[in-house]
Amino acid sequence: MQFNKASFIYFSATGTTRRIVRAVKNTLPVGKTDYNLLRKPVEQEVQVESDNLMVVAMPVYNGRIPALAAESLRRMRGQGTPAIAIVVYGNREYDDALLEVKTMLEEQGFFVLGAAAFIARHSIFPEVANERPDADDLAQVSAFTKACVKKLADLQSAEGYKAPDVRGNIPFMPLKTVPMKPSSGDDCDFCGICEKICPVQAITIDGDEITTDPDRCISCGACISVCPIETRQYRGADYEKFRGKFIARFGTRRENETYL
Repeated sequence: MQFNKASFIYFSATGTTRRIVRAVKNTLPVGKTDYNLLRKPVEQEVQVESDNLMVVAMPVYNGRIPALAAESLRRMRGQGTPAIAIVVYGNREYDDALLEVKTMLEEQGFFVLGAAAFIARHSIFPEVANERPDADDLAQVSAFTKACVKKLADLQSAEGYKAPDVRGNIPFMPLKTVPMKPSSGDDCDFCGICEKICPVQAITIDGDEITTDPDRCISCGACISVCPIETRQYRGADYEKFRGKFIARFGTRRENETYL
């Protein structure tokens, strides 16, 4: 089977998932379409033709993919369309997230060539996996992509195709957000960049006052990554207490996992 173009749907609040996506893109010699969910959600159903290779890359938040990203992914409809499922996590665990992406794709008319869980810098505790994805990780992304493309080329048709099994459990673990939320320091100049980038509209600036709605905030870190004076951070006694424990427990390097 052949494909003539590729479509990418991904959510990357701090840029690490986008780096994985870029490595996949650089390996594919065809035209590409982006659905960058940090910039704009998919609001209407999109039909993805069978000659299109669909690449899904999502971060892992507490063992699942973000709910707002899942909403957009459900609007992508395959027509016996090949797909690659990728999740990116911060060296702790990806739990049910990869199986969640794979299952959603299959329910929506795609067949999954390969699935992978790649490691990147942790978005809340950036000391964990700080330099990742590194050069070796990106080489593995490229090799995985080439293997998926070869697998597709060797297929005569999708009829009777069996996708690889991946780790995870059904029913999926409950969706939960972490209690730690970013905040702005006393040196905040109220430029408004964080308010504009927030994908769930959790940040409000009113004159010289900035607030974060803890019920809306998903702790994605997008506001931290764009703050020009680096005042937007996780902070507080509870954060510092948990930070040391998390680094000690999950600081040892883990390796990527691929399923073909």
